[in-house]
Amino acid sequence: MTDTLEKNEAPAKTGMSTGMKVIIGIICLIIVVGLLAALTLTVAVLDSPAGTSFPYSTTYRVSLPDGQPVTVGTTKIIVMTYENEAIMEVDGQKEKLVVGQVREISPRYARVHALGIPLLDTDFKITLKYLGTSGKNALFDMNVQTSKQVPEMVISKLIPPGMGAVPA
Repeated sequence: MTDTLEKNEAPAKTGMSTGMKVIIGIICLIIVVGLLAALTLTVAVLDSPAGTSFPYSTTYRVSLPDGQPVTVGTTKIIVMTYENEAIMEVDGQKEKLVVGQVREISPRYARVHALGIPLLDTDFKITLKYLGTSGKNALFDMNVQTSKQVPEMVISKLIPPGMGAVPA
């Protein structure tokens, strides 16, 4: 009698169903594509056409190393400090700044790509307010204004790591 019961019982299922495997495969594919898009995110910066408005704004506290060039987008910046003053060279144009003074950098145009696909175009402009020095660094409040709302991740691609940018 026990032999008959054992023969009539269905074998226990082990493993995942095909539908579950497909769902897990799709989720993995989405994660991989998302990671590739984040890793290949690039921002191309060009001169900006005149007459653009900048309704969106993000402010950072940044520190620029004294006497060392830093590139923001395509703009090369060098700052040399002495007491409460700084000489700031932006793309070859020098200007003397005192604490509290603001320097505006010419507007630019940025095109954002991921996986080689254009995602976003925006015009942007940067203003820097000189705050003084801290050790061997010049401190600034940097305001990035854009013509379209731009995710923080994209703006951070413009700012080099050497600036120590912290959202204000």
